[in-house]
Amino acid sequence: MTSLSLLDLATVVEGGSAGQALAETTAMAQAADRLGLTRLWVAEHHGMPGVASSAPAVLLAHLASQTTSIRVGSGGVMLPNHAPLVIAEQFGTLEALHPGRIDLGLGRAPGTTPATARALGRRNSNDFPDQVIELMSYFTGQAEHLAMPGHGLMPEVWLLGSSTYSAQLAGMLGLPFAFAYHFSPDYLEAAVALYQTSFQPSAVLAEPKLMLTVAAICAPTGEEASWIAGPSQLSTLLIRMGKPTALMDPSAVAAMEISAAQREEMERLTASHIVGEPDVVATRLHRLADQAGASEIMLSTRLFAVEDRIRSLELIADAWGSNAIGHAEVAHQ
Repeated sequence: MTSLSLLDLATVVEGGSAGQALAETTAMAQAADRLGLTRLWVAEHHGMPGVASSAPAVLLAHLASQTTSIRVGSGGVMLPNHAPLVIAEQFGTLEALHPGRIDLGLGRAPGTTPATARALGRRNSNDFPDQVIELMSYFTGQAEHLAMPGHGLMPEVWLLGSSTYSAQLAGMLGLPFAFAYHFSPDYLEAAVALYQTSFQPSAVLAEPKLMLTVAAICAPTGEEASWIAGPSQLSTLLIRMGKPTALMDPSAVAAMEISAAQREEMERLTASHIVGEPDVVATRLHRLADQAGASEIMLSTRLFAVEDRIRSLELIADAWGSNAIGHAEVAHQ
């Protein structure tokens, strides 16, 4: 059966703090662990007032120590922002401390503005394939230099993408591929097809392994789900406009004056978000997984109240198994 996982951005809410956001991410990780989800990933972003997950390796060390069995990882580390040797050492350390529980998801986007990317000393993203190969060589011991820790301590490595570029690279390198459906749904079919046709078996993976990241928000009723989803939908619009903010309260979002053009754009940007009551959300997620041939769905649930985030996760997880049974029965009729 398709498994469930969770993506978390350590969301900073209006009136909150980075400390609160990190504490809430810890609570989310513990909830995901308790519910039996496969993995929890945190994403590297910089200079964004609504995101506190700028240092994935540091945060993952904490999250792994506060959970028992769930895998924890990066979704992802933006490799051109870093020296591959440093990432090998960081994630080799994590793997040494928490054997068999660490994932290293790799992306090539800056995860920030051009000015902040320059402050990070970002390298040329065109060199991403060589950077990935260099990073892998530290784990396998084939590199010129020793990564300690790192050598012999390879986490589960994934490539992340929102287009066909990383899909093809993941296939050529024989690595698992995670597609960012939550903000790039139009490329899904092309990216999945290219990943599958480009795939070459490797020492890491014998056959393609695909995950989809999906924005999903669930509540007991569709009306409540739509209400609590308002801040996330507005945040998506503001990020696209280059005006990211801390995540707002649903009441404040409802009271805002949003032009017809802005509302139309917001609806277009969030058309792929799955919002509703449990059976509706679970059914749509299963259909999406079947359509893409994904073995895993990673939920992205950005809500103002951490209690709503945890409840959304619980409702989806509860509906997931029973919905899968009915879904399978219908598929075989």
